[in-house]
Amino acid sequence: MWSPLAGRRASRLRRPSRDTVASAGGAAVFSCSLGIAAVALPLLALRSGYTAVEVGVLAAVSAVAQMTTRLLLGAVMRLVGDWVLVLVAGAALCLSNGLVAVSAALVPFVLAALLQGVARGCFWTGSQAHVVRGDRPAVGAIATMNFVGSIGLLTGPVLAGLLAEHSPRTALGVASAVAAAAIVPALALDRLPPFQPPAGRSPTRIWRRSGVDVGCWASVSAGAWWSLLSSYVPVALNAARQPASTIGALVSVASAASVLGSVLVARVRGRWVMRSFVLGTVATGAALGLVVLVADAWWAAAALLAVSGLGAGALQTVGPAIATDSVHPEERGDAVATTGTFRAAALFTAPLAVAGAIAVIPLAAAMGLAGALITASAFVVHGRSSGLGDSADG
Repeated sequence: MWSPLAGRRASRLRRPSRDTVASAGGAAVFSCSLGIAAVALPLLALRSGYTAVEVGVLAAVSAVAQMTTRLLLGAVMRLVGDWVLVLVAGAALCLSNGLVAVSAALVPFVLAALLQGVARGCFWTGSQAHVVRGDRPAVGAIATMNFVGSIGLLTGPVLAGLLAEHSPRTALGVASAVAAAAIVPALALDRLPPFQPPAGRSPTRIWRRSGVDVGCWASVSAGAWWSLLSSYVPVALNAARQPASTIGALVSVASAASVLGSVLVARVRGRWVMRSFVLGTVATGAALGLVVLVADAWWAAAALLAVSGLGAGALQTVGPAIATDSVHPEERGDAVATTGTFRAAALFTAPLAVAGAIAVIPLAAAMGLAGALITASAFVVHGRSSGLGDSADG
């Protein structure tokens, strides 16, 4: 028999925990600040006299900092709780955006790029490692965090575009304040203990294990997509004389599609795990490689950015989930850090490679080559990992 007491108990059971709200809310706020910076930083650089090549180099500096940070985080999470990384991330991103809001000189720009890389590495490694420690499947936990967190990636670029119509520095000042607000939910996270991997298992070559290797390749493609979306896509749209508000809206279209892609793969099982990886990689690479060719037509650019976003959203969810489901629960911190390191490597190499390529070929050709390489990786990895979907079902 139903009673008011039973109803209240059921309501409490359905109510998200403080930790769940803090994880999701922190992701939303942090991502909003990052989304603002993704549009405002390259626009400020271009308006301050930096060349397209220099914009790519600054993006690569940030990626180097993120990659170096992630290389260390597996060991760090065996010493401190993952919540500490989330806290540090908010403070670092606040300082990063604040520096360039004050000065667009070279030294502040380089320091801002370094701090943004540290912030991104700490936040995504710490937050993903935190949410996969529960009882629910890793793909669902990561998809939920990505979905809520991507609200910030949707609103951030639009807000940046509107503010940048007045001044990119104003946009970055707002981004700094938003990043500071991300510290608050970090303080509300559960204080989970550091990871304690089983004795006799070395994390140094975890990337070579079956499942973890697929997660690493997925992260490479997703990282390349994000790095080019936040560097050379705005450059191409700006060269096509699209206004700042339109550029911000188009980047948000890609981010919105990545949210949908993450949601669509939240419940994949069995063979669809590997199929999602292949389809996501092909969509990401093919669409991204063509977007520069249609940059002067906003509707065509929006369509291609949406397709690329769907693929990247699937990859950034499926990749870490495959990796963490393939290892011991106490090794999940190392698995998340490893896939994140590969993502950071792509964040470094993709814009740097395009920066080098456009010195000898047009930007459209350079982006087309990058997209082709992303697409080709799907078939290489699929050939090496057939049968993974069956083992990943549980």
